[in-house]
Amino acid sequence: MPAGKLEQLRELIGSFGSCLVAYSGGVDSVFLARVTRDVLGDKSLAVIADSPSLPRRELADALDIAERFQIPVRVVQTAEFENPDYRANPANRCYFCKHELFTELEPLAKAEGFAVIAYGENASDLGDYRPGAWAAKEFHVRAPLKEVGLTKAEIRELSAQLGLPTADKPQMACLSSRIPHGEPVTPEKLAMIEQAENVLRDLGFYDVRVRHHELTAGVEALNRSTVEPADDSTIQRFNGSTALARIEVGPSEMARFLSEELASQVAAALKRIGYAHVTLDLQGYRRGSLNEAHSSVAFPSLPK
Repeated sequence: MPAGKLEQLRELIGSFGSCLVAYSGGVDSVFLARVTRDVLGDKSLAVIADSPSLPRRELADALDIAERFQIPVRVVQTAEFENPDYRANPANRCYFCKHELFTELEPLAKAEGFAVIAYGENASDLGDYRPGAWAAKEFHVRAPLKEVGLTKAEIRELSAQLGLPTADKPQMACLSSRIPHGEPVTPEKLAMIEQAENVLRDLGFYDVRVRHHELTAGVEALNRSTVEPADDSTIQRFNGSTALARIEVGPSEMARFLSEELASQVAAALKRIGYAHVTLDLQGYRRGSLNEAHSSVAFPSLPK
């Protein structure tokens, strides 16, 4: 039962003595930060990593929740975009992100006397491909929610009991997750994605992803027809943009998207942001849809 697991979680966190929580403002990290603060008081600290992959609204909401629930919080700037391995966007991109995060948190914890670093992985994540767990293992970061067997559904239930506004918050992931593996991640792309998703959320859509795809066929045709390869300015004159937005909304929300003239309204708004083409994925929102193209690829195993 969730209540029994909550008590186990409190006991586990109490055994740490002090704890620094990797905080994002999502369902899991808010719950973990709140329980950690309840148990350890000023011997706890929530730390949120700020970078171009974090939407501005998410940062503001995370800080607001921390203030409302008296969770000690601090913002640190992370530099994953200085790492070419991260920017190349391989299938294990999340490893490089989490490695950068824990590289920042480890000396902070040592300098300020926090005995344990914890993050929000939970029991529902078991069996999922989560390269960030590699980095957590390397840095000896604890996952208390997973250790006591709390699932995502149970965390939502307990969050509601604690009055946390994240109890029914939609699944979130960093903006870089909207770009297919192998296509470079850039701050400019992430800014487009963030603006596009804000358009949909402002219209009241709950489960939202805007997948960003770069179209190269037109550029390749241009290169074949010219002596010199097309540079960025030539591409801009030729296509205006090479980006396609593939929108995913919850399956139950697709009927509304296609009615009330919203489709044309959204398409116009996203083209103003810079997308050449705007499409709706008829399968709707689902976790890890960008991994579907890699279904035949053997992902490396996580460390035991």
